[in-house]
Amino acid sequence: MKKNYKIADKVIEVTSIYNGVHEYCKDYLTDEKADFSIEITPDDIKYEKQKSDSEYAYEGLPMPNFSEGLLEETAVYRKIAEKMPDCDTVVFHGSVIAVDGQAYLFTARSGTGKSTHTRLWREYLGDRAVMVNDDKPMLRITDSGVTAYGTPYNGKHRLGTNTAAPLRAICILTRGDKNSIARIGKSDAYAMILQQVYRPKDPLQMIKTLNLVDKLTEKVLLYKLACNMDISAAEVAYNSMKG
Repeated sequence: MKKNYKIADKVIEVTSIYNGVHEYCKDYLTDEKADFSIEITPDDIKYEKQKSDSEYAYEGLPMPNFSEGLLEETAVYRKIAEKMPDCDTVVFHGSVIAVDGQAYLFTARSGTGKSTHTRLWREYLGDRAVMVNDDKPMLRITDSGVTAYGTPYNGKHRLGTNTAAPLRAICILTRGDKNSIARIGKSDAYAMILQQVYRPKDPLQMIKTLNLVDKLTEKVLLYKLACNMDISAAEVAYNSMKG
């Protein structure tokens, strides 16, 4: 089955084996002409199965029993992510929230509390704050700036919208008893940002990704936030980052 989806201003024709992919991406459905296409084969699903099993084995966890439909959703995501550097765009692991038309991206090691922190922003700012994407937003990086886009890949709680906003800042979260935030430079942020960007298997796409990461760290403000899980953390972060 074949349908078109508009993600990060690019129309992608997706040909799948199972219908679950299209249900997952339905909020991005379009009838516009495709900019590029991807097609899933049984070998793609087999690859995702092997990759998943090896990751769980490495962590010493029981083998998962993911359905082929779920593995296909991951295969579609991977093929899109591999292609997007051609469009000056990367997939980023983080939580993006927009306030008054400006986007803020929070990233951290797993379990630090990215989603919790953006929830505090929504509590603190009310309707002014809109979730763009809570897991895997896309960032288009050009000479004129960076735009954050919602994607279908918005985390286990499916928090996100089919919207876009100019990205003002990236903030690296750490846990702390006292809330404090500071501007940091490219050298302090680069390792974490590179870790959180999808890194393509194809060497040429990886080179493009590295160039885009360099530009990303030059086009947005960079912060590091030590925070607790109190709403005051959102107040400190927003008032420091809004400009």
